Amino acid sequence: MPYIQGADKTDIYVKDWGEGRPVILIHGWPLNADSWEYQAVKLAEAGYRVISYDRRGFGRSEQPWSGYDYDTMSDDLAAIVKELGLKDATLAGFSMAGGEVCRYMSRHEGKGIKQAALISSIAPFMLQTDDNPDGAPADVFEGIKSELRKDRQQFLAGFFKDFYGNGTEAGGVSDEVLHWSWQMAMLASPKATLDCVDAFGKTDLRPDFDAMNVPLLVVHGTGDQTVPIDATGRQAAKLAKNSELKEYEGAPHGLTATHADQLADDLLAFLKS
Repeated sequence: MPYIQGADKTDIYVKDWGEGRPVILIHGWPLNADSWEYQAVKLAEAGYRVISYDRRGFGRSEQPWSGYDYDTMSDDLAAIVKELGLKDATLAGFSMAGGEVCRYMSRHEGKGIKQAALISSIAPFMLQTDDNPDGAPADVFEGIKSELRKDRQQFLAGFFKDFYGNGTEAGGVSDEVLHWSWQMAMLASPKATLDCVDAFGKTDLRPDFDAMNVPLLVVHGTGDQTVPIDATGRQAAKLAKNSELKEYEGAPHGLTATHADQLADDLLAFLKS
C-alpha cells in the first residue's frame, strides 16, 4: 500500500481512510481521487472506511498504453475489492466512473457491494443513437479528442469552467479550485485522457443495469451541461430496480465541489438507510 496491482499488473494508487463499513469512491474524467476530498473527509469522520483510488492512467497510478475500457477498469476495481477484503461496501462513481460501477455489478456480479451511487454519471449511455435520441452526437466526442490532441492544457482549462458551472446561479467555484482541477488533469496520461473519451462517450451500459440488484442512489444536477440529465441520471433511475433519484435544481456537473456539503449529507443519509 498505497499501491495495489490491478488488471495486467498495473499499479493502482489507493487511499484508505478511517474505519467502519467501506465506501468506495471512484473519480471522474480527467481528475483523480483527490477530487473526492470534501466527501472523503466527512464520510471518514462519520465512521466509515473510505477507499478512493486513481484510475489507471490518471493521478499517481501507472500509465499503461492500453486498458482504458470499462471491462479492464472494472477488473482494476475488482482487484482492489479483493485485496482489501471489502464486504458490504457502498460503491459510488462520479461522472465517467458510473461506467465502472455498472460494469462491476455485471462483470463481477457486484461482489462485496451492498449499495451503489451514481453522481453526475454518464450511465447508462451518452451516445446519440436511434434508440437513444437524447444522447450526444458522435462528433461531440470526436471534437473533444481533436481539441485534446491540439492543446490539451488549454482545452481542459476551459472545460472546467463549464464543468463547475462558473457564471451560473447554482454553480461556480473559486479560481483556486479551477487550478487544482487543472493540475489533477495534467497528471494524467494524454493517451488515457483520449481513450477514456471513447469509454465514457460510446459505451452502452444499459444492459449492465440488469445486474444492478442493490439499492441505487442517483444524484444529478438539472443544469449539468457536461453530462445532461435526460439521457443519463433520469434514465439510470428508470432502469434500476431499486433507485432513488435526487435532482439538484440548476446544479452543474461538478457537484463534488459546487455542492460539496449537500452531496456528503445525501451520501451519509443513503449509507444509513
